[in-house]
Amino acid sequence: MFEDTLFIIPARGGSKGIPQKNIKHLAGKPLIYHTIDLARKFAKDDMICVSTDSIEIKEICEAYGLPVQFLRPSELATDTASAEAVIEHAYQFYKNLHYKINKIVLLQPTSPFRLPQHLTEAMKLYHHQLDMVISVMEAEANPYFLMCIENEKGYVEKLFKDTKISRRQDAPLVYQYNGAIYIINADSFEKKEGMRHFTKIVKYEMDIINSVDLDTPIDWAFAEFILEKRLFQYE
Repeated sequence: MFEDTLFIIPARGGSKGIPQKNIKHLAGKPLIYHTIDLARKFAKDDMICVSTDSIEIKEICEAYGLPVQFLRPSELATDTASAEAVIEHAYQFYKNLHYKINKIVLLQPTSPFRLPQHLTEAMKLYHHQLDMVISVMEAEANPYFLMCIENEKGYVEKLFKDTKISRRQDAPLVYQYNGAIYIINADSFEKKEGMRHFTKIVKYEMDIINSVDLDTPIDWAFAEFILEKRLFQYE
């Protein structure tokens, strides 16, 4: 158990891509339960914070035995509300209760195939001199070779047009955030006023299956396909 670590599970009620996705059933139970189960392997319930604006999500979590300490203010439950603002609100709430918090772990419910071993391995990478450990996957589209923009004349041109890279194999390896794990130095978060000023960031790489992030109906269908074909199995 990580007694100095606050585990935040952000779960707002509104979702345009997949309506009520945080409580929609996947593999026989509400999506958010998978993340609660994971967090409970690393922390006691009093250090697991579900940040939600939804009474229904609150009730579903409490029916699972996890107390929800507050309802998130409406201004932090819009499409434009930043993750940093949500983290800051939860962090300050727990600090005001005099909890000692050295690390913040953000676990989004939309990463249902993230396993305890991933969080364990990511935690081993963390040390107090870092700002953050963040989970990534190899980028599906390499910006040095495949990505393009439309210029001011309306023509398509390569994003990195000045490079001499002519083959995908010659392009530098590029990663993309997968949204599964954020391990944040609480002191850095306070002193640097959020994650946007972080410079000491270490990656934890995950594969494509474990990196599935549920944002659209196609993502959900893909997750169900993975389960149906037994490409992933819960422990």
